Amino acid sequence: MKLISLLPADTYIVINKTLLNEIDRKNLISLYEPIIGCVAISLYLTLWRDLDKLEIMSREFTHHHLMSNLKIDLDSIVKAKEALEATGLIKTHFKPGEIKSFVYELYSPLSAADFFAHPVFNVVLYNNIGKKEYEMLKTLYENVNFNLKGYEDISKSINTTFKSVSNIDSFTVKDKATITPDSENIIDFELLITSLPKGLITDKALNKKTRELINNLAFVYNLDTLKMSELVRGVINEKGFIDKDELRKSARKFYQYNNSGTLPTLVYRHQPEYLKNPGGDNTNRGKIIYVFENTTPYDFLKNKYKGATPSGRDLRLLETLLIDMGLKPAVVNVLIDYVLKRDNNKLSGNYVETIAGQWRRLGIETAIEAMNIAEKEHKKYKKITPTKKKITNIKEPVWFNENIEKEEISKEEKTELEELLKEFR
Repeated sequence: MKLISLLPADTYIVINKTLLNEIDRKNLISLYEPIIGCVAISLYLTLWRDLDKLEIMSREFTHHHLMSNLKIDLDSIVKAKEALEATGLIKTHFKPGEIKSFVYELYSPLSAADFFAHPVFNVVLYNNIGKKEYEMLKTLYENVNFNLKGYEDISKSINTTFKSVSNIDSFTVKDKATITPDSENIIDFELLITSLPKGLITDKALNKKTRELINNLAFVYNLDTLKMSELVRGVINEKGFIDKDELRKSARKFYQYNNSGTLPTLVYRHQPEYLKNPGGDNTNRGKIIYVFENTTPYDFLKNKYKGATPSGRDLRLLETLLIDMGLKPAVVNVLIDYVLKRDNNKLSGNYVETIAGQWRRLGIETAIEAMNIAEKEHKKYKKITPTKKKITNIKEPVWFNENIEKEEISKEEKTELEELLKEFR
């Protein structure tokens, strides 16, 4: 990336690439400020204010204008600008000359739903403000669930209210635009490679999948490039390739050593709000879905251990499902419940990862989708399994039972249902 020096006399114009409103202002202060700081947010709001009355484009300003309004030096403006660029709030364009010209494009902050679902922003926010503050903030954005049972939807449809009109030329309407940052640039791979001794790794060692793993480990365990380089150096095998399993272990051990043995926050995350089932379902099946969606994988597994701390092997399996395979928390809970029931309370890593891989390829993201695919695959397995193999001992989760609302469910199913729900009432 070319470094551009900035002088007070250099000019800039602001172009609005989106639609900005008061909700965006609230999200900037509540969600982004704890991550990038108040100076960066003040710079964004000043650029917003610089727009014309129609909020389309500003006139030309000098950077001295920003220094005067924000009461900060030019270096602080540069750092704040870079923070806005890194979080997808602005894009910067540059034209050289005796007086350099810049164009700053403004983009909307992510919606609260997208922000809390973002793998980097969500974790960094949690780490920066702490659990108590994070939970208080989350309640401000939680959706209100109203039970509509007994109500009838009488809303009119568009074709019963409006008549079709004659041909009108189409045009592009300005809409809200965001840049969704990802973890692609967490690690500077050029720096990582140059920091390793020459000839230590092969040219093919850092392929796409390995880079993705290194980036994911970097954001989950809060590792910078040089620390990651140190970890990579210790897990290169005799063929010059990176041992991925050993790298995971090294990253985990480093994190736990520096965090009093605690696990990364992803293990303690709930299902994102936008992937939850709409509220108001008070059926037994609805209550089970609520448990899957509103329990962290750690707490769900701990409940299966009757309140005891899960084993290190099982916790590492959770990390694999959530971090390496990218499954959503509610999907992980369904998978755990399904496998434990079917495999006589055993949590076989290979078996779990095989199912998880299939669900990942199918794009399963919600509890309901996971429950449906588990039941579908189980029925398919029963059909193709030879009758000589006794499958009567293979038990099914209680949520497979379509008659779960009726009183005639078996005593065993009733007991399982009560055990599943009792800890979360």
